[in-house]
Amino acid sequence: MQSNKILCVAGPTASGKTKMGVLLAKRFHGEVVSVDSMQIYKGMSIGTAAPTAEETEGVPHHMVAVAGPGENWSAARFVQAADQCIQDILSRDKLPVLVGGTGLYLDAVVAGRSFAPGSSGGAVRRELERELEQGGIQPLLEQLREVDPASAGKLHPADTKRILRALEVYRETGQTISRHNEETRNLPKKYDPVYIGLAFRDREDMKKMIDRRVDQMLAAGLAEEVRALRDAGVPRSSTALQAIGYKELLPALDGEITMEEAVEEIKLRSRQYAKRQLTWLRRNPDIHWIYWEKERDFAAAFQIATEILTAEGLQ
Repeated sequence: MQSNKILCVAGPTASGKTKMGVLLAKRFHGEVVSVDSMQIYKGMSIGTAAPTAEETEGVPHHMVAVAGPGENWSAARFVQAADQCIQDILSRDKLPVLVGGTGLYLDAVVAGRSFAPGSSGGAVRRELERELEQGGIQPLLEQLREVDPASAGKLHPADTKRILRALEVYRETGQTISRHNEETRNLPKKYDPVYIGLAFRDREDMKKMIDRRVDQMLAAGLAEEVRALRDAGVPRSSTALQAIGYKELLPALDGEITMEEAVEEIKLRSRQYAKRQLTWLRRNPDIHWIYWEKERDFAAAFQIATEILTAEGLQ
């Protein structure tokens, strides 16, 4: 019988997930599946910190640069593609090593969770967007409150994306998104995960590491990477250009703000994102956390992680 054991390496941005994932994949005969909502897009390796050929050290990496930057992948499409990679790795008696900081995607992949149907961008979505343009969000929120008060009660009027999504699901399926989510939450997990979490013990050290990494990305050519995407005609509304680092640099490249202002904004947004990642991940009681002190000591962390994983039954 095929094993359903997987290893998950999670943590906020700049916590060293890529390197730890490679070290553990080599030790436990694994292949890496990136669980990062932005590393899937081509032409964005610098700003998304996608692993380079040198960094992968020969370990196969999946779900990196698999989509054009003009595409808009939903969470559902990501989970489906990542699941196919995991199944393929398991079928070859290898260990899938899921590496990433997009908590929603990681949870959904591990659970094998299906997302509520509803073809975002289809006729129903276009009609909802017309209604939004003509009457604003309040009438749509009232419609949602009538059919799905549970969802409506959790959503702020400014959260137009989720309000439209909830109405789209109801109009296309007749089922509320809150009902669907409740049903999927009660299903058993598809995979048997072991989690290793990486984080800095002191938040200030994390902030310094993030700022340093932003500087390194700029030195490596992040501005040129953003310019290339813009010049290639990638729409500014695309998911790819909403990524931190890209969204902030576009106005600087257009002369609307200074490069210094853009860099400070990238650092701020990156620190805020890391905080949100930690908040999400810390809700998971199954994560074995390894804390960095001032700097990241991979040799020590690898030894700790190896002991944890061996105790969990990985060989």
